[in-house]
Amino acid sequence: MKKGTLKQILLITDGCSNKGEDPAAVAALANQQGITVNVIGILDDDQTENPEGLEEVEEIALSGGGVSQLVYKPSLSQTVQMVTKRAMTQTLQGFVNKELKQILGSNQSLEDLEPEKRGEIMEVVEDMGETCDLEVLVLVDTSASMHDKIETVKEALIDLSISLNSRIGRNRFCIYSFPGKRKDIQKVFDWSPKLDAISTVFPKLTSGGITPTGPAIREAMYQFGKKSLLRSFRYEDEPGIEEA
Repeated sequence: MKKGTLKQILLITDGCSNKGEDPAAVAALANQQGITVNVIGILDDDQTENPEGLEEVEEIALSGGGVSQLVYKPSLSQTVQMVTKRAMTQTLQGFVNKELKQILGSNQSLEDLEPEKRGEIMEVVEDMGETCDLEVLVLVDTSASMHDKIETVKEALIDLSISLNSRIGRNRFCIYSFPGKRKDIQKVFDWSPKLDAISTVFPKLTSGGITPTGPAIREAMYQFGKKSLLRSFRYEDEPGIEEA
C-alpha cells in the first residue's frame, strides 16, 4: 500500500466562533481536500460542565473527519499528542477500508473481517503510522479569553514535536494564530521538522475578543503545499533534522 502524506489541522480553542462562516462547514471542505481537522477545546479550571461555547468542538472535528477532545490545562500536553496520533490511525484506517472495499466489495469493511485478519491489517496501519509523512498545521485561538492558556499551549506543542521525533516518517509543523492583526490568521512559525524553536516566536499576548474560527480554518487549508513547505523537505538530510 502506498505511503502518502497525512495532513492535519490541529485547532486549539476555548470557545465558539463568533464571526464569519460556519467552521463545521469549512472543516468538511478541508476534509474533502484530504486535510483532517482535529479540535482540542480547553476548559477553564473552574468549569465542571462542558460550556456552551465549546459545543461546536465535536461538530467541527466530526465534519473534518478528525478527533475532538475537551481538556483542562494541566492535561493539555498529553492530549495534544493523543489527538494527533489517534487522528493518524483513524485516517489510515479510512484509507485501508477504502482499499478493502475495492478488493472485497462495498459491503465489507475492516470490522467485518475475522479477528486474525483484522489484527494483521491493524499491524499494517500501525506501521504506516510510523513511516508515512506527517504535516500538522497548528491553529491556535488567541482571542482575549485564551490569554492565560498560551504558555501551556506552547509547552504542549514542544512536547508534541519531541514525542513524534522517533517516527521514521518525516514530520513537518507550522503554527498560525487567529485572529490575525490584518487577516483572519497570522503566521507564528513557518513549516519546520521541529517545534523546539517556538519559545522565541510564540505570541505572548492576544489579538482581541473575536473568534473567526471558520475563516481561520479556510485560510489554514491554503497553507499546505506552499513553497516554504517544499523547501523544508529538501533539507531533510541535514545533520540533526531527524534525530530523536
